[in-house]
This record gives sequence, C-alpha cells and structure tokens, in this order.
Amino acid sequence: MCPEGGGDGSPGDSAEENRYRAGAYSLLGALMRHEPDAELLARVGELASVDPKGELAAAMATLGLAARSVKTEEAKHEYFALFIGIGRGELVPYGSWYLTGFLMERPLGELRTDLMRLGFERDAANKEPEDHVGALCEVMAMLVAEDDSLDRQREFFSRHMAPWFERFFKDLSCAKSASFYRAVARFGAAFTEFEKEFLEMKA
Repeated sequence: MCPEGGGDGSPGDSAEENRYRAGAYSLLGALMRHEPDAELLARVGELASVDPKGELAAAMATLGLAARSVKTEEAKHEYFALFIGIGRGELVPYGSWYLTGFLMERPLGELRTDLMRLGFERDAANKEPEDHVGALCEVMAMLVAEDDSLDRQREFFSRHMAPWFERFFKDLSCAKSASFYRAVARFGAAFTEFEKEFLEMKA
C-alpha cells in the first residue's frame, strides 16, 4: 500500500491513488476488525521502509517499526484490552457510540440504509454492528477499489466516518492499554486527515 511516487506519502496518478487509498483502508480495517496475527504484523512491518517525509509517511514508518518490535501475543492482548475486555474494552469503536453515546442508535440505521443503497448485504453470521470502525474502513476499501464515483466515496466518508474518526483515533492514542495501537492511532488520524483533504480537493 506504499505510494511509489513522492516520499511524503503522496500518491501519484488516479490508478495509483486508488490503489494506495484502498490499501490503506484495507490495512486499517484489518488492524481494527480483529486481533492482529503474525502474518498481518509482518505485512505492516514492511511500512518501516517508507521515507518519513510528511506526517502521513512518518506515521506509516512508525507503524511499521512498531509492528516489527511487538510480539504477536502482546498485540493480541492489547487488542483484547482495548476493544473487547471483560464486559467491555477500554474503547467502544462504534459510530453510534461516538455520535450519540449509545449503541444501535440512529446513525447505525442511517448507515444500514446507505449500505443497502450501495449494494452491500449484511452477513447473517456476523453479529457485529456495521458502524464498527474496522467495518467502515473495509467498506471504503471496496468503494475505492471497485467504484469510480468519487461522489459516492465522498458522501459515505462525510456521513459515516468524518464525524467521529478523528475523535476515535485521538482516544486510541491516549488509551492506557495502547502501546502498538498508539502507532495505529497515529496512522489512522493521519490517513483520515489525508482523506478529508483528498476528497475535498477532488470535489
């Protein structure tokens, strides 16, 4: 998912932009959706070679270095403490929670309506609400990879991600249980800011 153009983390032409953005969303989705395994950490560790010019590139390189230094079991325990816990994790990674203070509220209903309109069907085997931060990143990865409509990408991002992603990643960066995931938070915050600017520029 590393850009091959500038060393500052800036993608190049349109096809390269989409490859870069879809890869970044896919990586965030994988890191936020499930406990990271050795294969994922090895994949993330490749980011350590990114030239750290600019905040996004620096965040990528820092994440790569963190992935190389953390043990798989440590990362899994950290994920559990942050997002699952006994009863509840330190953070609640759902849009409804961040926007209303409660789970399963109106933002989730609005998201489900938009997902249906975009042609996404809920997996009956998955009991997790669709407004999980990782699930939203996965949806955006698919929209970017398969959809040539920046308008639809911009609408989905502005309605369901922009209103709370920055706060979530800020909370993650300050969480007591976070160590490796502080690097994930920095990357998530930097990429969210990149996306806001990118989608506004392309409007």
